[in-house]
Parts: sequence; structure tokens; C-alpha cells
Amino acid sequence: MAHVSEKKKKVVDEFTRLIEEYPIIGAVNLENMPTKQLQAIRALIRGKAELVVSKRRLMKIAFGNSTKKDIDKLVPHLEGMPGLLFTKENPFKIFAQLEKNKSTAPAKAGQEAPIDIVVKAGATSFSPGPVIGQLGKFRIKTGIEGGKIVIKDDCVVAKKGEVIDAELAGILLRLNIEPMEIGLDLVAIYEDGSIFTKDVLRVDEDEFRAKFMEGASGSFNLAVFISYPTKDTINTLLVKAATEARSLAISEAIINKDTAEDILRKAYREMLSVSRTLPDEAKSEELKNISVAAPADSAETETKPEEKKEEENKSPEVAAAGLGSLFG
Repeated sequence: MAHVSEKKKKVVDEFTRLIEEYPIIGAVNLENMPTKQLQAIRALIRGKAELVVSKRRLMKIAFGNSTKKDIDKLVPHLEGMPGLLFTKENPFKIFAQLEKNKSTAPAKAGQEAPIDIVVKAGATSFSPGPVIGQLGKFRIKTGIEGGKIVIKDDCVVAKKGEVIDAELAGILLRLNIEPMEIGLDLVAIYEDGSIFTKDVLRVDEDEFRAKFMEGASGSFNLAVFISYPTKDTINTLLVKAATEARSLAISEAIINKDTAEDILRKAYREMLSVSRTLPDEAKSEELKNISVAAPADSAETETKPEEKKEEENKSPEVAAAGLGSLFG
């Protein structure tokens, strides 16, 4: 490092110390970052992270001095006006915090579009005039409604990465479109030999929450299905077991205080079903034996249709009494 001045050596030594001390190292781009916003970000991350800005060449030298595995993978992500962010926080957590503290700003001539810039369809405050030609230059379709210019269709006026010229910047400003973001641009993060780019670090919290809940629900259903007891499933498993045991007892006619009434209901329904298949003479004889609610001379007369319906609608108590006479 003989070609490096004493001042720069101190910078490299400081970078090397921080690289060795912190497990999480982020490459940030501070290009177009106003001083006021940078100070606000430093205050925001104070106690959680350290932000150091210097020349790209000095960072590369520090990477070469470091013993960390594959730390040089971070070099291609030193973009624009680079800096390094050192932290022990979870990478996704620190990225989300920085993203939430970004604000929008108008585009300036010479800046690159951070995303595809779209002019949405709708009314404007412009009166007809030269502005129609200016809008047309960027393929924006317009019309006149109520004495004002109306944009007919959504139009992409600049693709991501394209340079915004002064005329387009002026149009966007007049349309109140602020495509630029002011904040710390965390390009990539190094952790234990791996690089996480912003595309990986950017997590849709609502989508993540929905997927997490879906996974938890699926796990719970599987645990119940295979009868795997835990503090979360035990109550459901006991209810399921009790329900299945009761259903089995009823199907096998195992009588106890919980099943007696249902077994009698089932027997009565089956008896009525069988009685419908009997010849009329046998049917009258059977109904005479079990019909406790019928008149005494019902054995001598054929049961009328309305009486059959009444038999079917008897309460469990009457059904039980009827079966009692049948089995007595």
C-alpha cells in the first residue's frame, strides 16, 4: 500500500476493522441524496448501523485485506456514489426500515428513471395550447373535454434506466408526477458469503402475512388429520375423537346415556322404513303392536294416510314408548 497516502491508509484500516466486526455489510448508493435527508437517515439508523462513505477504490482495498469469505462479491454492487452500511440487524428488517423512510421527489434533467414512468389517463388542469404538442412528443394521446386537456390512455414516457431530459422533467413536474425516490438506496447486502440484492430483500408484508397464515392453517389441518397432539391441536383432537366415538357407538347400537335417544330414533326410523315394505295385513298388525297413540280399535281398521304421517312425526319420547311396547 506504498502508493496510498497516510490519510487513505487510515480510511482503509477503518473499513477493514468494520468489515471484520460486523456480520452484515450493505452496499448503498447515495447519488442525488440531499444532505438534509442523509442526516435524517443517519439519525434513523443510529445505534443500529454505521454508514461510511468513501471512494470505491479504497473499499476494494479493504475487501482485499478482509478475511471474510467472498466479501469481494459486493464490489459489483458499489454503484453511483457508493457507501457501506455495517449492521448486526436482520438484513430484511433493515432494508424494510430504509424503504419505509423514502420519499418521492420531482425528476431533474439528467437523472435516470428509477422505474418505468407512466402518465395515467385522466383530466388535467391544462387549457388547450402548445402543451398539446409537448405531450404529443412523448406519445401521450390527448383530447379536449370541458375546455381542458384530457389524457386518453396510460402512456410510458420513460423506461427504467433511461435518462430524463429537461423537457420531460418539465412535463412531469406540471403533471405533478414525482417518480424519483429520496432515501438511502440499499443495493445489496452481504451475509456469511452470500449476496442478497434489493429484489430479494424487498418483501411484500401483506403477501408474506397471508402466506404465513395459509401455511399455519395447513399445518394445523394436517396435524389434526394425522392425530398429532400439540397444545394447539389437543382440544380439536379430543372433540373429534368424542364425535367419532359417539358416531361409532350409535352405528353399532352401543347404548349409554349419550347414545340411547339417538339409537331409539334410528331404530324407529328403520322400523317405519321396514313397515312400508310389508303387505297391508302385516303392516296393520305391526302398527297395532307399537302405536300407543292410536285408538283401541285401530287393530280392526286400516291405518289412514294422515295417521301414517302422524306416526312418522312422533317425538322421540313417543317413539321410545312405542319401541318399549314392541320390545316388552
